[in-house]
Amino acid sequence: MAANSNRSALPYYLISALSFLAVGAALVSQHVFSMPPCAWCVLQRLIYLALGVASLAAALLRQGGREGASRAAGVLALAGAASGVLAAWYQYTVAQHLFSCDQTFADRFITQSGLESAVPSLFGIYASCMDARVELFGIEYALWSLALFVILGLGLLMTLLRRRP
Repeated sequence: MAANSNRSALPYYLISALSFLAVGAALVSQHVFSMPPCAWCVLQRLIYLALGVASLAAALLRQGGREGASRAAGVLALAGAASGVLAAWYQYTVAQHLFSCDQTFADRFITQSGLESAVPSLFGIYASCMDARVELFGIEYALWSLALFVILGLGLLMTLLRRRP
């Protein structure tokens, strides 16, 4: 049974790792390749971190045999993936066409929460959404993020819907 719990927790561990790797890639882009983030970029970092923590909790709870709590954490992670899709879609379709992200939801949330001043290397907003519009392999960062949120969400949905033996 323990081996079965370990196997069934594996998707949650993978989703958590991918979420944390996304934040790592964003930090490398910012600090190594001098790509300053906008408010919507920073909000997506926060969502990836929350999604990663919820997925990690789901994995640990599942391994501990707490199926109901694991399912609840998985649903919370799925809600995070859905909010990430919305944030990335908004950044791509609206925010990056604005001269300033100032006073948008993302800007207000990050600054009013105190995250920007508490951890500026991770949550500092250093560019407008228009200026932060960058491509990687010919595809805009916002679309890469959108795709990853969709993939993570589908992985979570499949994990939540899968029947356990």
